[in-house]
Amino acid sequence: MVRPRTLRFRMMALFCCVVGVLLAGLYLALGMFLAREVREQLDRQLLATAEPVIADLITDPADEQDVNQLDVPDGYFELLDPSVAPARILQASRNLQGRPLDLGGAALNLSEPVFRVVSGPKRHLRMALIPFERANHREILVVAAPNHFGKEILDQFAWIMGLFLPLSLVLTAWISTWYVRRSLAPVAALTAQARQVMDRISTPDRRALWTPLAVEDPDDDELGSLAATFNELFSRIDSVLGQLRQFVTDASHELRTPLSVLRGETELLLAEPRNPEEYQRALQIMDGELQKLTRMVEGLFTLSVADAGQLQLVKEPLYLNEALEEACLVATPAAQKKDVTVLRDLKKEVACCGDEAFLRELFLIFLDNAIKYSRAGSAVHVRLEVLLRRIRISFEDEGIGISSADLPHIFERFYRVGSRPAGEAQSGGLGLAIAQALVAAQGGTIECRSVLGQGSTFTVSLPVTPDAEARAAGERSAPASWSTAERERIPDPDEPAEGRRIVSSGAEASKKG
Repeated sequence: MVRPRTLRFRMMALFCCVVGVLLAGLYLALGMFLAREVREQLDRQLLATAEPVIADLITDPADEQDVNQLDVPDGYFELLDPSVAPARILQASRNLQGRPLDLGGAALNLSEPVFRVVSGPKRHLRMALIPFERANHREILVVAAPNHFGKEILDQFAWIMGLFLPLSLVLTAWISTWYVRRSLAPVAALTAQARQVMDRISTPDRRALWTPLAVEDPDDDELGSLAATFNELFSRIDSVLGQLRQFVTDASHELRTPLSVLRGETELLLAEPRNPEEYQRALQIMDGELQKLTRMVEGLFTLSVADAGQLQLVKEPLYLNEALEEACLVATPAAQKKDVTVLRDLKKEVACCGDEAFLRELFLIFLDNAIKYSRAGSAVHVRLEVLLRRIRISFEDEGIGISSADLPHIFERFYRVGSRPAGEAQSGGLGLAIAQALVAAQGGTIECRSVLGQGSTFTVSLPVTPDAEARAAGERSAPASWSTAERERIPDPDEPAEGRRIVSSGAEASKKG
């Protein structure tokens, strides 16, 4: 079984193979080019050597033996008569010593010079056969010279290339190893960071520190962009882990309090027989704690469904001013108990399409918070308006306000501000988190402005739907597709707003209360 190689080894091997092939091809091309240049240089020298000899032969009488008198070191000459077969040697240089040159079977019916390598005295020769006319008769001058100089150059080049090619491959392997290691360093760092996050997830007690990866150029470098993406991913994972742990801690703390109360009351009742009044009081306490547990569990379920993107909304036509009016009526007893006045500015009818139950729950959350944090004798202002194709519902109180340090965290689950009223102890701490999830599911946003010691204003912004625009423009007729309940929900334009009937089931009202 072949063991799989690492990515680093494969990249280095590929780089070395590619560079090795390129270098070998380059050296081969250089060798061929050098051999051609050496050969052409020698051919030019042969032609230059033959030129004065031919000129002398043409001008001198035919009976002169000029070639026989030549004795040039490393230069051999023959004058041939190609008209007979085999060619007759007319003259030959003295250094040939009667041994004719081997023409290598070259054809002698030439019209231009021909070059070839043949065996000569003691060594290989580069030969040039140059045809010329003398006294209307074609003759051939053969000039030959040893090519040992060119061969030495080519042999030396081959030796150098044979030495430099392995050295080049070794150097290439070293450079590629360094470069591949440096290029894959971000990947190795990503692997280490991923392993660190994995260890941190698998061992919650171990608080491993997470250090962001160094990012040099996230825009033009692919690995830099990958490192930046992993930085963001690890940061979010770290944040989610922190939120999850904090959520588990807060949830366990919130659930432990009512469970402790229930356990204490149960143990107290079972300790000894009690009279009916004592049983009644204990059952009332237990019922209150059970209601708190129920609200907390329902809130957690709503948030988990919203986090999973499975919060099902029933979009139906309704008037927001009516839903707000009903929510204010439900919250009025709690406001009266604390001597807080709920002032409503709901004169304008605002139609929209949304989930009435969720919207009413959303409004009750803000009303409950506004009343809870208001001082006795103060007022809570509820306003409804349409601005720039957005429906804005504001809840303004004159309570204790929120500090600038707490303001960014108020929508976190189980988050509590530094100072809170006594009634807050009975809250699950999930109201604003649920409100944010509900508004997001409706396609809206929440804004909060607060001044410590003066009060807070929460503004819910919802989109205006085409159906709402049509209804706001005065279209009072109900489409045929609307149900009977939806038709009954459309108010009579001649009926004053104060006397209009608010349609809501008793179960919904009791649930919100």
